[in-house]
Amino acid sequence: MTELLQYVANGLVSGGIYAIVAVGFITIYNVSKVINLAQGEFLMLGGMVTVAMIGMNVPYALAVLLAILVVTLVGVAMQKYVIAYVKKASPISLIILTIGISTLIRGLASLIWGKDSYSLEPITSNQPITFGGVNIAQQSLWILAAVLVVLFLLWYLMEKTMLGKKINACSVNPMAARLMGISPAKMSMLAFGISGATGAIAGIVIAPLSVTSYDIGVLLGIKGFSAAILGGLGNPLGAAVAAFILGIAESLGAGYISSGMKDAIAFLVLIAMLLVKPSGIFGERSVGKGGL
Repeated sequence: MTELLQYVANGLVSGGIYAIVAVGFITIYNVSKVINLAQGEFLMLGGMVTVAMIGMNVPYALAVLLAILVVTLVGVAMQKYVIAYVKKASPISLIILTIGISTLIRGLASLIWGKDSYSLEPITSNQPITFGGVNIAQQSLWILAAVLVVLFLLWYLMEKTMLGKKINACSVNPMAARLMGISPAKMSMLAFGISGATGAIAGIVIAPLSVTSYDIGVLLGIKGFSAAILGGLGNPLGAAVAAFILGIAESLGAGYISSGMKDAIAFLVLIAMLLVKPSGIFGERSVGKGGL
């Protein structure tokens, strides 16, 4: 039983990482109907910029804030100077475009920081905490806390603020939003900025648990996108639930079958679930680009 609980605990941590990435995908999709496959690179930049700032003797807390700001601006710039200029492109063209941006960011990162892996000091301590025989790294608790904070803030923004109502209006009917004096383009920029910030947070909290490098965002981006699809593209809660399902499935598969099957098992779960319910756990059938 202790072994099972340990695997589940490890899976929850992995699922938390995927959940933050998935929320970034959904934030952009809900407003602009763009599937941003550069989301993994936002995660990578969050960790790498933080490491670089600390290397320049910037205090830890300030380095984290600056890294989040930098990646947020990267997200805004991506929408303003690239996506906005091809807003009439087909969904497939936009997906290919975001893949190209992802490759460009990754290439620039390899030029700036090289291909080495970098470590980041944990927020608190390296000493694990034991609950009923289950060992949990303190940094893992920070990851789970980050997921809860991000989800709460996004819920509060969308449901309790006027800005969130404007974002929702652009998501439901961009033309009607324009007639009410709301700029869908600005809301789309905001969505990309929020997505950049959430990606940066994910990159920062996972870097102390493992390492960060120029290519860390590739697989994590795919896992986050898988969670977004599995949960029902457009539903943040569904994506979070799906992310934890994927994380636990990976951990159990690696523990009881083979660590080499870890990634394959997660995607088998995704395929099986979508065969049963193609719209995802909480449902979203249409995947395309709206009229921004």
